[in-house]
Amino acid sequence: MGSLVTWSDNGHESSGYLSVPASGRGPGVVVIQEWWGLVPHIRDVCDRFAAEGFVALAPDLYDGHTTAEPDEAGKLMMTMNLGAAMDRVGGAADMLLAHDAVTSDLVGVTGFCMGGGLAMLTACRRPDAVGACVTFYGVIPWPDAEPGWSTLSAPVLGHFAAGDDSFPPAKVDELRQRLTALGKDVTFTVHPGVDHAFFNDDRPEVYDEATATRHMGRDARVPAPQPQLKVSGWNMVSAGVFSPGPWPVPPSCGR
Repeated sequence: MGSLVTWSDNGHESSGYLSVPASGRGPGVVVIQEWWGLVPHIRDVCDRFAAEGFVALAPDLYDGHTTAEPDEAGKLMMTMNLGAAMDRVGGAADMLLAHDAVTSDLVGVTGFCMGGGLAMLTACRRPDAVGACVTFYGVIPWPDAEPGWSTLSAPVLGHFAAGDDSFPPAKVDELRQRLTALGKDVTFTVHPGVDHAFFNDDRPEVYDEATATRHMGRDARVPAPQPQLKVSGWNMVSAGVFSPGPWPVPPSCGR
């Protein structure tokens, strides 16, 4: 189990949930919340990463506010100060890279729904800190927030849902083509027969156990070893979880 921690970024105090593996050390990964806030599901995802050998940190972008009501979640998301949220996510990456338990020189960043969009934005904004990005049905709903993508250097792995109205397959393909045309390393999968938030096992109305377990191994909490996408110090398995090694990569990608 992890714990709540605080850190300072740009002179402001931020908080989040940090989970460290039993070994006490591992590569770092930033986990970004859905629009519900830093709810138990996101904390559990951090604990899953820690169980696989990672130091996982989920910054609290709503300052303690959480909800289970879609209308309220939408209001929290759209009234969130995007610039401050991006600073907070970047600060979480910096916090990990400075943490004694973190063994990597770059962090992975992953997120769900709103957090998936923020993960992609962070990969563009902080190429100095992000070594790999995994987005689950990521959306960027804020007007004028979509980046130019030119600064994106980390490989991106995306998991999307065929039944997702918020980011339908046509939009996924459009983004894939744009990034590919820019020479970016992207692997997007649209999973058939599932809806938005299919990974969230705290939401039985949309959670799809078959898809989640198929892409996470026999147990939804344990990443499957295949197929792997090997990228710059990170082995990203199909579910978007980073495998801690061994890493057949340059030493600059890990201490």
